[in-house]
Amino acid sequence: MHDTKQLITIKGTRDGLTLFIDDTCSFDEAFKELREKLLANQPQKKEPCVPVTIKLGNRFLREEEKDSLSNLIKEENRFTIQSIESEVIAKSEALSLMEDSEVKTINRIVRSGQVLEVTGDLLLIGDVNPGGSVISTGNIYIMGSLHGVAHAGVKGDRSAIIAASYMNPSQLRIAEYISRAPDYESDGVYMECGLIDEEQDKIIIDRLQVLAHRRKSINRFERRINNG
Repeated sequence: MHDTKQLITIKGTRDGLTLFIDDTCSFDEAFKELREKLLANQPQKKEPCVPVTIKLGNRFLREEEKDSLSNLIKEENRFTIQSIESEVIAKSEALSLMEDSEVKTINRIVRSGQVLEVTGDLLLIGDVNPGGSVISTGNIYIMGSLHGVAHAGVKGDRSAIIAASYMNPSQLRIAEYISRAPDYESDGVYMECGLIDEEQDKIIIDRLQVLAHRRKSINRFERRINNG
């Protein structure tokens, strides 16, 4: 008699339960075993709902399959889903992540009244004149003078930074933070960067050298430039 392979593994943690779903079986097989195990481990009605983290491994679930899991866990049992984690993602999501992390290199001058907006990191080889604006979902690197407006992390990335060869902006914005002229030297500074200081809860101007210590993700930019 051969032992039946266990498709669902349940582990208790301080934060609730973690469900590990075998990624080699069919969804229907895993769903059936999950229902049986959840019913067997159902808390008493008087107990509070138990948060559940689902780990799928190398399995991708369609939206209808996620809905089935959610209904099983939330409606038939005294559990609530904390997260569903998978090692794989949809092609469209992968392409979107690639676009968000791509460095866009642009050689031009952004003049008054012009707006340059990109998805991902922006490497601008040129100046941003007064009245001009550059906007990016990621970091902004300007190999030139910044006299206009720069807005990095426009979708809410507070770890984004703004660096320029000559920093004298009319306004800096990172995520929802805004910094205007009184917050930095009015005469401008060379080879500096703007970033959010969490302790001061505002945008500060600092030397480019601090990025190696305060923004480890900047290394990915260096790798992209080196790899073309």
